[in-house]
Amino acid sequence: MISDQKAWLEKIDEVIAKGPYSADWESLSKHETPAWFRDAKLGIFIHWGLYSVPAFANEWYSRNMYLQGTPEFEHHVKTYGPHKEFGYKDFIPMFKAEKFDAAKWIELFKKAGARYVIPVAEHHDGFQMYRSEISDWNAAVMGPKRDILGELTAEMKKQGLVNGASTHRIEHWWFMGGGRHFESDITDQEKRGDFYWPAVYEQPENMDDSFFEPAPSEEFLNDWMIRTCELIDNYRIHELYFDWWIHHSAARPYLQKIAAYYYNRAAEWGEEVLIAYKHDSFAFGTALVDIERGQFSEVQSFPWQTDTAIAKNSWCYTEGNDYKKPWSILCDFVDVVSKNGTMLLNVGPKADGTISEEDTKVLLSIGEWLDKNGEAIYGSRPFRYAQEGPTRQVEGQFTDAVDKVYTKEDFRFTTNHGKIYAACMRTPEDGSILIKTLGRKAHTADSKFFGIIEDVDVLGFDEKPEWKETPEGLEIRTKTVKSDCPVFFRITVR
Repeated sequence: MISDQKAWLEKIDEVIAKGPYSADWESLSKHETPAWFRDAKLGIFIHWGLYSVPAFANEWYSRNMYLQGTPEFEHHVKTYGPHKEFGYKDFIPMFKAEKFDAAKWIELFKKAGARYVIPVAEHHDGFQMYRSEISDWNAAVMGPKRDILGELTAEMKKQGLVNGASTHRIEHWWFMGGGRHFESDITDQEKRGDFYWPAVYEQPENMDDSFFEPAPSEEFLNDWMIRTCELIDNYRIHELYFDWWIHHSAARPYLQKIAAYYYNRAAEWGEEVLIAYKHDSFAFGTALVDIERGQFSEVQSFPWQTDTAIAKNSWCYTEGNDYKKPWSILCDFVDVVSKNGTMLLNVGPKADGTISEEDTKVLLSIGEWLDKNGEAIYGSRPFRYAQEGPTRQVEGQFTDAVDKVYTKEDFRFTTNHGKIYAACMRTPEDGSILIKTLGRKAHTADSKFFGIIEDVDVLGFDEKPEWKETPEGLEIRTKTVKSDCPVFFRITVR
């Protein structure tokens, strides 16, 4: 294993030089989104780390506890004492993960219908959840003294799920810098390899600024790139997920090198991999577009991913989490899939390694729904028309905090197995359904569908629905079909 920067940088250059991909956008644009991802539709994201110990506010506790005047700052002093005496690093011995069972986690995610899993390997706080030779500040050496990512990866492979990992390391450049404004333990660590390093004094007023100063240094960016390549090599991840601050201008050449290294490694392994990114950090077509807690309003010609969470207020477990209802998540899920997207759904385990009853209930409910409706989801592709009805998703980030209320006139479509699947987003009380998109009209300018419908079935119910084609639409009548969740009708065409 190579642990020093010079040797690692030489290794990275060597892999890039020998592989089919070069560290430039033109070369990287030849990479294709894997078939396994396009078929998977549902993945599980896991935010679990030191921030799960205080379980207060959200996973940004490590930053906000050092910002004077914040609720986290006040909570920390009241609960744990002054920052100089008890800093963020002092949560490490408290993070014991004594009830963590990787096999049970993956079994639960499989029951939920997930096809891939993305644990957070390193969050903004800089504590690695895996064995590393880049830093000793990791879960295999401290805290649980277990290779969390390694155990989860082994179970994913054993139980047939695709393994991935996320890195949020780049935000560490400024994430802990608030501790330099007053007497705290931040100032005790100043060099590379220290837990809090670099914790720059300045804090970005606009966190989306691609030209924030001081820009990440060459030393820090090399360290970040090496940590990422170590993850790639040691765990052979199939989806590498980046959080948002990689859009900084200083990171662009490093992103190209990471991508070339990763794609070339995958070519060596004979594996299909992908990188997920936000904020136009990659040239379009070189990696996978991801929208945080949001969606596209229209169907897209390219595969994409939304990362969202079961809790509305936090990615990690907190004692005050506001959990979404299964029907709300499933409505978003069906809308995403109809528009050529995939959902990465986050859970936040407790510090002891257990998954909350609320998270578990939601996951099992989703799995039960997918057991009945999976043929309309897994491996599906968009239909000619993604949606019908008055309710539209607001496009963009951070739109998932409000539950979308659909009407009986709202439908979402997929196609699979040579059939059309139409999801009724809210079943009507009288059982009378009209899908206007599939109406048999004369050949006129406003005609949408010219197929010949042979049969209509409903997924998840024993009832055989009555149906007929009319100029107004496909009319379906049911007697027992009632659900808070989307109901799929399978339409067989001649």
